[in-house]
Amino acid sequence: MLALLTMMNETFHKIACEGLNATSIFHIEDIQSLWSGYGKIMRYGVTDGDHHDVIIKHVKLPDKAHHPRGWNTDISHQRKIRSYHVESAWYRYWSEQCDATCRMPACFALEEDDQEFVMVLEDLDASGFPVRKQRVSMEQMQVCLSWLANLHATFIGKEPTVLWPVGTYWHLGTRPDELEVLDDPELKAVAHKIDEKLNNAPYQTFVHGDAKLANFCFSESGQQVAAVDFQYVGGGCGMKDVAYFIGSCLYEEDCERYEGPLLESYFSSLVEALKARGSELDLDDLVSQWRALYPVAWTDFHRFVKGWSPGHWKIHGYSERIAHEVIEQLKDQ
Repeated sequence: MLALLTMMNETFHKIACEGLNATSIFHIEDIQSLWSGYGKIMRYGVTDGDHHDVIIKHVKLPDKAHHPRGWNTDISHQRKIRSYHVESAWYRYWSEQCDATCRMPACFALEEDDQEFVMVLEDLDASGFPVRKQRVSMEQMQVCLSWLANLHATFIGKEPTVLWPVGTYWHLGTRPDELEVLDDPELKAVAHKIDEKLNNAPYQTFVHGDAKLANFCFSESGQQVAAVDFQYVGGGCGMKDVAYFIGSCLYEEDCERYEGPLLESYFSSLVEALKARGSELDLDDLVSQWRALYPVAWTDFHRFVKGWSPGHWKIHGYSERIAHEVIEQLKDQ
């Protein structure tokens, strides 16, 4: 999909121009390559259009996958293909239901076929979200948790039509290879129980599915965020996003120290967001049910990481302790 610099073919170039009311677009810079060599994210300038510049996510499926950690299987490849169909469907059918409390890029044009996907998206840098962070304060984490709470409140009780039936990139149904090699017999034995407990949890919503710190774009003040990367959005318990996000921000010593305040902040935002949307749910019950599932969601991701990358920095004492407690609870169930 890039004809202007011999990278985008004429059809996709035409679609982008039509979506932007532009006479032409031109390449400014490559921002990053997509995981496993599946394409690029680029910034393009716009000539005589409604926007000065845009972000183009161009996915071109490789002849052979080259996964950074060696997972070059057909399962992995098919999961990635499905993820780009899901992201396209998200922007086409669902994203407009999100308001400023769960801000994300507007989508101006979409095109997909068997081998390529193009998404022409709002440039969040130009829209007031130019900051990416590798380390965040508690306040900034709370801003991101508020974003997640509003996403979850927006879609609670809805069916994830054309999305992943079960959101997140690590859920058990799409990770048989990692489970097979998991060198933790006790955790392996309860993996399906953990999965079932999350999938059958009360108050299902849509989860972002990859809500790590790197996928949040901050305002200069750090008081506002927008999120990107909706390849793994789908149904699920909101705790999956919350546990994954917190784990992406904190090292071992801080996970336990800040667990309580961060969960309190998230649930406060969730209740406020549901009330603002006129929810008639039993909010006390929702909070109680989901709070009890936080360690289960944490252990679910821990199961994936231990199978996927046994030396990963996220495998630490806090995660092992949480997993042990969950395993003990589920052994006799």
